[in-house]
Amino acid sequence: MDSIVIQGGARLDGRIPIAGAKNACLTLMPATLLTDEPLTLTNAPRLSDIRTMAELLGSLGAEVSTLQHGQVLAMSSHDIRSFKAEYDIVRKMRASILVLGPLLARHGEAVVSLPGGCAIGARPVDLHLKGLEALGAELDLRDGYVHARAPRGLTGAEVSFPLVSVGATENVLMAATLARGTTVLKNAAREPEIVDLANCLVRMGARIEGAGTDTITVEGVDSLHGATHPVVIDRIELGTYMLAPAVTGGTVELPGGRRDLVASFADRLEAAGIEIAETPGGLRVSRRNGAVRAVDVTTAPFPGFPTDLQAQMMALMCTAEGTSRLEETIFENRFMHAPELMRMGAEIDVHGGVATVKGVERLRGAPVMATDLRASVSLILAALAAEGETVVRRVYHLDRGYERVEEKLSAVGATIERVPET
Repeated sequence: MDSIVIQGGARLDGRIPIAGAKNACLTLMPATLLTDEPLTLTNAPRLSDIRTMAELLGSLGAEVSTLQHGQVLAMSSHDIRSFKAEYDIVRKMRASILVLGPLLARHGEAVVSLPGGCAIGARPVDLHLKGLEALGAELDLRDGYVHARAPRGLTGAEVSFPLVSVGATENVLMAATLARGTTVLKNAAREPEIVDLANCLVRMGARIEGAGTDTITVEGVDSLHGATHPVVIDRIELGTYMLAPAVTGGTVELPGGRRDLVASFADRLEAAGIEIAETPGGLRVSRRNGAVRAVDVTTAPFPGFPTDLQAQMMALMCTAEGTSRLEETIFENRFMHAPELMRMGAEIDVHGGVATVKGVERLRGAPVMATDLRASVSLILAALAAEGETVVRRVYHLDRGYERVEEKLSAVGATIERVPET
């Protein structure tokens, strides 16, 4: 197991390219199960979660090849031999549940392990199941698996989600493409990853309107065909690297960056005193003079402030002028990074879903432990601004969502290296 060692205090200047979106790619990959023709994804991120999804698809009989150093995924599901997603693979990654809708829609049956809980909250899949039941799926939960059947195929229906759920929207959207008739998804998630999935499905022959709004309409078709689709850039990686010069000082160019993907987050950064400029090739983020101002944050579904950037924003607020209030409304248990930041000298008080952060003049390097994906990178950001050396342990979490983080930060002036733990 590796650790990452950071010597803090260096100003960051330069260019950080942004990878394709992990969450988008993990949703796009199961779409191959909807057709027997090839689906090719370009701009794919090179991450452990992508390899896990490829392993899962391969266990079902799909062929997944990586080209161009892993940035192109060539997939084909012409010879599906199994309809069972085994627990040993599904337990590694919650996105595995997204094979349920496509298998059911095209083949009329699926057996998928329940993914269970995770470190940042339970994240139940009941909304996925209720949505598929509305399309006519027959479901039976036993022995830790969802046993799903649709022997006469799925039928379009109105599906009204009681809560906004990205995963449930994705699963039901994919299933609806091959359902008979019209499906209307109400209170649908609006995230860019939903739009990216809809764009890919349309390239494959689906008939979809309204993606990016809270009402999506799908006219079912008899079959989908192959396509080539570029994965949208990762808005969470973008936001994370926008914070890098904010915590250290300096100016960083982010090629491919789009403000519309992180608008609410960018607004909060500017309120804190960070300069953000749109350029012909992306975004430029600068912190030149003066202290960062404390700002309040409340997470919300897109287009609100992303829960996946809350931990990183807390790292910035640790040395801001004043006191900030960060409210987490999406997941319980998503302040597990706070005690680790406090080991570095941060002043944080957590009560339920609210963290109050009183800015300090400087953080101090310390040995810390990552508890989840976004927590791990928040500790790296804090370490960049801290005095002295920080060792971040359990960085296998980091490798699930950030591609070559040490290389990218080293290229703009950070003193950071990965070392094997002894």
